[in-house]
Amino acid sequence: MTLALTDRTISEELRSGIPEKAPAYFFLDVRNDELENFVADVKKQQGVTSIETAPMLRGRMVTVKGVPADKVQASPDAAWALRGDRGLTYADTIPRGSKLVEGEWWPKDYSGPNLVSMVDEIANGIGVKIGDEITVNVLGRDVTAKVANLRQVNWRGLGINFVMVFSPNTLKAAPHSHIVTVEMDDENEAALLNTMARAYPSATAVRVKDAIGIISDLLGKMLAAIRGANVMTLLTGVLVLAGALAAGLSGRIYDAVVLKTYGASRRQLVGALVIEYSALGLASAVFGIVTGSLASWFLARWILEMPWSFSLPTAILTALIAMVVTVLAGLAVTWRALSVKPAPFLRNE
Repeated sequence: MTLALTDRTISEELRSGIPEKAPAYFFLDVRNDELENFVADVKKQQGVTSIETAPMLRGRMVTVKGVPADKVQASPDAAWALRGDRGLTYADTIPRGSKLVEGEWWPKDYSGPNLVSMVDEIANGIGVKIGDEITVNVLGRDVTAKVANLRQVNWRGLGINFVMVFSPNTLKAAPHSHIVTVEMDDENEAALLNTMARAYPSATAVRVKDAIGIISDLLGKMLAAIRGANVMTLLTGVLVLAGALAAGLSGRIYDAVVLKTYGASRRQLVGALVIEYSALGLASAVFGIVTGSLASWFLARWILEMPWSFSLPTAILTALIAMVVTVLAGLAVTWRALSVKPAPFLRNE
């Protein structure tokens, strides 16, 4: 039951993790002086439905609240943000796919002290709150900004988003390029790529579908491994069950002999065994649903770190299969007891 519900949880996470609609391409390193013409040329291509752009720089955090980044006690989930270069951007308005959860966004045409918006899970992981200062190194220059707000980001939408978004006055004057995402019909993707690659050789195109396909393949293999573990667990359970039933075979034979002596028919004996094994299977199924659900929740919450998904049909189907296996295994092992002649046993008595 634990493995069946965990399988269900991972399957739901994989299905919900792949967006129904994602950009066809990410174009990186689009130069400032080319951006306007680049967007105009993309719009001319057949099948294009949406275009999104954002300025992009590279930088790394060097201090957090005055503490060097390599000395910060960060949680395992947030430690990666302190290592190496990160993509940075600036914006007048909150990016699409983000939700403000704490603090306020700066007004348009803001020109005051440097401000930055951070993803809430990263900020919490490195111990940053609103009003704290962080310093990033951009093109060899240290830039310090005060945390103005925290955002919750839906990374699964595969849109443009960043861990840190600065107020425009902080980074706008620095040399930078742009990132462009394009949503379009599948049949026109190759033509768009050929046209833009010839016109803008300095821009790098990343086909999102290829990336999603690779990730889906890897996660699919992981799911197949879990289902393989499910099968092995069921086979092991059947063997254990058969061993337990075989151990009590002599007692079953004795019971069958006594009941036959008092006039019980084979049909009555089979019916009694079905009732007994069904009751055992039902008791095991109820126990399995309760404990298996708790174990699956624990695995999802603390080990896999993903939302737990309980499926009543999966639980009921698993329980029914367990009951059927119990009844069939019980009958298969004790069938010999139904055909034993009473005479040899009665003589021994």
